[in-house]
Amino acid sequence: MPISAASDAPLTGAITGADIARFEADWIGAAGGAPSDTNRAGIAVSGGTDSVALLLLACAAFPGQVRAATVDHGLRPEAAEEARGVGALCARLGVAHMVLRPPPGSFARGNVQDRARAVRYRCLAAWAASAGLRWVGIAHQQDDLAETFLMRARRGAGLTGLAAMQPLRPLEPGAGTPLLVRPLLGWSRGELAACVAAAGIVPVEDPSNVHPRFDRSRMRALLAATRELSPARLARAAGNLRDAEAALSWIADREWQARAECGEGGILLDTAGLPRELVRRLAGRAIAALGSAAPLRGSGLDRLIAAVDAGKVATLSGVVVRPGQRWRFAPAPPHRSR
Repeated sequence: MPISAASDAPLTGAITGADIARFEADWIGAAGGAPSDTNRAGIAVSGGTDSVALLLLACAAFPGQVRAATVDHGLRPEAAEEARGVGALCARLGVAHMVLRPPPGSFARGNVQDRARAVRYRCLAAWAASAGLRWVGIAHQQDDLAETFLMRARRGAGLTGLAAMQPLRPLEPGAGTPLLVRPLLGWSRGELAACVAAAGIVPVEDPSNVHPRFDRSRMRALLAATRELSPARLARAAGNLRDAEAALSWIADREWQARAECGEGGILLDTAGLPRELVRRLAGRAIAALGSAAPLRGSGLDRLIAAVDAGKVATLSGVVVRPGQRWRFAPAPPHRSR
């Protein structure tokens, strides 16, 4: 069923002054600045509770400075009608709205939810760039953060994975790309639902949010059924790990400058005396600089480090690594056909 609001619904008039001030501070804290005539913001709105709350809060805090877009993945027959409903709400709010549709075949392979997210961000990045937007707000909130933490902990993720959901990052790789901002990471699902209900809006309910086929739905059900797992505390733990990740990244940057020598033939890296986690980060950076753009899996990197530590030559992602006083990283020679 598409999003709906009665003709006399208060919309942003129902947002309290305290919530507006809180949201404004959260946006500026996450994004590093407020939307303005020269730095406008886009809001990704699916029609669900969280994204509608984000739209309402952004309109109330930064009137006239936001645009909105809905990505219709074409995966559900109801999606087109839901997108039109979002457009109608945006028209009442005086917000320019676009429906973005990925090209056919975008979901041919891989995990559907992962592919949908990647395609969605690509569409949003292209829209934001064409519209001259600096930021695109995404409605991830505290409960999403807790669910992601549990999902990744269950898979044995390391520090980088557990510290996921940065408040600010590029939407797509590359300099100058619009920025993804998550201003609601300190808001609970219940708080956002209260904002939407007070505004007189009935949001869209996506059935995939409760389908046990998906990891996130199972983690959501687990959190709802278990008092001992507090979303707020899990989100706080993820935030603490995010701070630790930032500190380690800072140290790794300094060690890279001091220990890596980049030349035409490859990279020499002095790993002597480094803790294992820093060896992993520096070796991963060297391989990423010379090899495939595909993300490195931690298990493959661990096997490579163990082999080189044992004095063996190892290859990963198209990069050959040779042991020595300094490890030598170079592109692997092309395979010869027989």
